[in-house]
Amino acid sequence: MQHNYVQQFKKGSLDMILLCLIAKKETYGYEIITELNRWGGEVWGYAREGTIYPVLYRLQEAGLVQTRKAPAPANGGIKKYYSLTAKGRETLADLLSFWEQYKKCIDRLIQSCQPD
Repeated sequence: MQHNYVQQFKKGSLDMILLCLIAKKETYGYEIITELNRWGGEVWGYAREGTIYPVLYRLQEAGLVQTRKAPAPANGGIKKYYSLTAKGRETLADLLSFWEQYKKCIDRLIQSCQPD
């Protein structure tokens, strides 16, 4: 399979996946990366900070996520926690609805292409 097709497909769904993970609970970057890798790292490739943080910043700039900073008990530093805004919850609901329609459409198309 050509790598660039797979990369584009994964890239297109990453916003929805991150919004879904953040919707589960207020969370921070490393935890998001860990969960993403736990749920499907073998399928979409193991996430790294250089991939995830730019998307988180873009989601924040779009008003879909908000952040708060809190002390990190382990090392005395600061953690940035992410949570969905009302606009983020609405956008996620729209994306999930579209995903269901998209999945059904693609599944029908693939089934029609299968040899008898």
